[in-house]
Amino acid sequence: MNTQPEAEKNILELATFYIGNALCGMDILKVQEINKLMEMTKVPQAPDYVTGILNLRGQIVTIVDLGKKLGLGETDLGNDPRNIIVNAPGEHIGLLVLKISDVVMANPDRIESAPANMSGIQGTFFTGVYKTEDKLIGILNVDEVLKMEKEGRHHGRAGNFDN
Repeated sequence: MNTQPEAEKNILELATFYIGNALCGMDILKVQEINKLMEMTKVPQAPDYVTGILNLRGQIVTIVDLGKKLGLGETDLGNDPRNIIVNAPGEHIGLLVLKISDVVMANPDRIESAPANMSGIQGTFFTGVYKTEDKLIGILNVDEVLKMEKEGRHHGRAGNFDN
């Protein structure tokens, strides 16, 4: 018998992180792991937001500077940034962020629609905004970020190792 209260069943756990000064979050179920930035290999002719690729326990992971991708500027590599590894269809993508914050338990009923232009960030990358007592958390639409990454590859903008 499930003794969990009905309200707790719908709680969304958000893994939160900073991209520059912006506090963002994503469904924790999308996160495979979080690790420190490791040595990467640059990818010729990759979009400017692709920082490189790395070998993570035998898996090739493409590292995307999330700040650059969202138009918030390049992530400072001197401040000990982190990679949030997420599973994309058929591959792993590492989202480079400035720093990791807390896990926030969010009531889906309190998530508001994302403004069309959220602090200069394209609204399509966000599903909504969650207000805590003292913070606003932009909820990242990971699928949209990854979908656009896939589309970039199909249009020839991603790395080409044949050079």
